[in-house]
Amino acid sequence: MRYKLPLFKKAPLVAVVRLSGAIGSSGRGSLNDVGLAPVLEKAFRKGKPAAVALQINSPGGSPVQSSLIGARIRRLSEELSVPVYAFVEDVAASGGYWLAAAADEIWADESSVVGSIGVISSGFGAHVFLARQGIERRVHTAGESKSMLDPFSPQKPEDVARLETLLGDIHEVFKTHVKTRRADRLAQDQDLFTGEIWLARRAEALGLIDGIGHLRPKMKEIFGEKVRFRVHGPKKSLLSHVGIRVAEDAMTAIEERASFARFGL
Repeated sequence: MRYKLPLFKKAPLVAVVRLSGAIGSSGRGSLNDVGLAPVLEKAFRKGKPAAVALQINSPGGSPVQSSLIGARIRRLSEELSVPVYAFVEDVAASGGYWLAAAADEIWADESSVVGSIGVISSGFGAHVFLARQGIERRVHTAGESKSMLDPFSPQKPEDVARLETLLGDIHEVFKTHVKTRRADRLAQDQDLFTGEIWLARRAEALGLIDGIGHLRPKMKEIFGEKVRFRVHGPKKSLLSHVGIRVAEDAMTAIEERASFARFGL
């Protein structure tokens, strides 16, 4: 005699990935495509998740790494038909907003800082200081633009013009990404691409985010009270477990702190 066991359907699973920190190509703790690739792959594929939720807290950083990470999120989402929800914590600015825009919906806390859709290049000029100290700068190049914007030489107008062209081209890529992802949700009566930042309520009115909401309540609202959560993140090295830090990590932390400080955080 054959008995049929009752079929128990598992509650929906939401994979959670935390994207916190500055975006850069190196430095332990910085967000980059190489480090996040295995985390994102596992989040989208393990356990057939109903959705992937991104916890974003980033002031931005490298435009290339932002683009690579965002493109990876979109590829996995479309390949596996898994929707993506972004939840902004303190800030999703510049490259941080690039990552948020890779999601299908963006939610934030009322006090979250959102935006900064622009491109920046900064540095110092030390040629006057060197001259006062009697130090002569010697630079030899093959190619007239090879020493462009050398911080120890006087700034040249033609170098500034080249840099402005580069920044403008990168800005256009950023704008295209936001317009493609947010489409007709964006406000049409205001320039959103000046580098300005907004708090969440204003960002919602401008179409930069979809509303005010926190990760677990919003996922329960969408997928039911019994929704399950699985957090994915990079594995910590032995050195990080015992608290050993190297100079590079200290410098990365200082730079990241300065990046957050730009937004009053």
